[in-house]
Amino acid sequence: MPDTLKEKIKTMERDAILNALEESLWVQTRAARRLGITERMIGYKIKKYGIDIKEVNDGEAKVSSSNEDEQQNNNNY
Repeated sequence: MPDTLKEKIKTMERDAILNALEESLWVQTRAARRLGITERMIGYKIKKYGIDIKEVNDGEAKVSSSNEDEQQNNNNY
């Protein structure tokens, strides 16, 4: 089944956020300015899309879904 319009928009938004973060050297304030949104909004969207900018390796951020994080947390106990 083809992606719905809603899914395509989410993918485009996530990709735009990742590109802005990469171009801004992972500085959220700069990335937000590039996208024309507030720092608060980019923080919300980073969380929404599971972008973990705390683990940046060689200029690439670890991108994970919240479900993966929850599973990893459950396995640690």
